[in-house]
Amino acid sequence: MRAMWKGSISFGLVNIPVKLYTATDSKSIKFRQLHKKCKNPIKYEKVCPVCKEEVDQDEIVRGYEYEKGKFVVIDEKDLEKIPDETTRAIDILDFVNIEEIDPIFYDRSYFLAPEATGNKAYVLLRKAMEESGKIAIARVVIRSKQNLACIRVYKKGYLVMETMFYPDEIRNVENIPPIQEPKLHKNEIKMANQLINSLTDKFNPGKYTDEYRETLLKIIHAKIEDEKIEIPKAKDEKVVDLMEALKASIKAAKKETRKKKTRSTKQKTG
Repeated sequence: MRAMWKGSISFGLVNIPVKLYTATDSKSIKFRQLHKKCKNPIKYEKVCPVCKEEVDQDEIVRGYEYEKGKFVVIDEKDLEKIPDETTRAIDILDFVNIEEIDPIFYDRSYFLAPEATGNKAYVLLRKAMEESGKIAIARVVIRSKQNLACIRVYKKGYLVMETMFYPDEIRNVENIPPIQEPKLHKNEIKMANQLINSLTDKFNPGKYTDEYRETLLKIIHAKIEDEKIEIPKAKDEKVVDLMEALKASIKAAKKETRKKKTRSTKQKTG
């Protein structure tokens, strides 16, 4: 895997040279837009609406709109004025408990690996974080944007860094229409808790698959091979009554649990 960024973790007066690797890879199926008539990809041209002409990449500059229709141009020389230590450092600010962070703040994940010269300091930081049970809150510049980030201990002795949204980037929930609070019966709450208990399991990421993507790939491959494909229809279960829906859900969950236990027993004995 190729490193996408090189810099260092700034830990008090300690400097730890590190490499940054993308930790996630979106598996979304991407479509191209085609001309319906001839099935050729649509070409997107960069055209200046004032000059009425196509613009080459080397004629395009970075601009910031500070007022409606008014721009200031920012070029590479302007960006070079930012000190290199600001753009090439993961600056640890605080150590906190991970439980204090709402997941809404998380954005993207990256693996942090030490450079050869920073191996001992890297392991020392990881060991101290393991023993304290804390994670680090840091600042880092990636692709011309300064991100808030958290660093935590991951598998195989590595550290992983999650970029985070700043508080002013999280939209205010008060802007969403308020929830009307209906009166709930004790039995409804009891059965809802029963359903949660029936569906409670240890987190095993391996058991979750993207069923939509798998089905879509089947359709794509069938189209390529000019074959017919049968996609199972979703069950049409219209349950209007809430209590009946809860009862049916608990029954189905218990049935699925029994199936899992049977499969597990067969695997162990087999």
